[in-house]
Amino acid sequence: MTTFVLVPGFWLGAWAWQPVTARLRSDGHDVYPMSLTGLGERAHLARPDTDLDVHVTDVVNLLRYEDLHDVVLVGHSYAGLVATAAADRMPDRVAGLAYVDTGPLPDGVAQVEFTPPDERERNAALVAEHGDGWRLPPPPWAQLAGGVAGVDDATVTRLCDLSVAQPWATATSPVRLTGAWQPLPRLGVLSSFTAAQAAGMAATVPLCQHLAGDTWRFEELPTWHWPMLSRPAELAAILHQHWPTP
Repeated sequence: MTTFVLVPGFWLGAWAWQPVTARLRSDGHDVYPMSLTGLGERAHLARPDTDLDVHVTDVVNLLRYEDLHDVVLVGHSYAGLVATAAADRMPDRVAGLAYVDTGPLPDGVAQVEFTPPDERERNAALVAEHGDGWRLPPPPWAQLAGGVAGVDDATVTRLCDLSVAQPWATATSPVRLTGAWQPLPRLGVLSSFTAAQAAGMAATVPLCQHLAGDTWRFEELPTWHWPMLSRPAELAAILHQHWPTP
């Protein structure tokens, strides 16, 4: 049995992992899908000072209070930073890291620094005009889902009903890393880019330097940026393949 902790990216909660969770549990694994502070069923806890460190502490406290060991931390999108930093704080509790369409950023870098300048400006404007100055509203899900195989009207409705605004400080606060996480094995599940592109970014983009190295294995799962919603069975199968039950 492998213990998986599933951490969602922007706007989502533990609910987004439900099909993946069910499949992994049917394969005999112990699975903890998470809603970070201010998201999912914890949306009422959102505050202007809810930042990356708060979300890292969410994961660290889960490992501590549930007494979890040999954990595989699965981080989607923004949660790649959360999982990396949590592993850096408690490397003795973590057996591996799985990055779902994302990767680790270097120490001192914030999520917002990875986005292109024009997108960064648009998001900042949305926060100022529609998020009370501290929240980033969810994207237009129906528009993003148009033509994506495996994403039906019910999935779009669920996204519209359950996604909530992301505390913007989580994007602007830098990740703090000591390097203790770096020896851990890493799996990259790539949905909106390829392994060849990941290698290219690692070689040419300083922010992507941690995508290189012998600790990595890559699997391609082509779909949109949210494979837990469009191809959950295949995502669960990849995780099971790399960390099978005894």
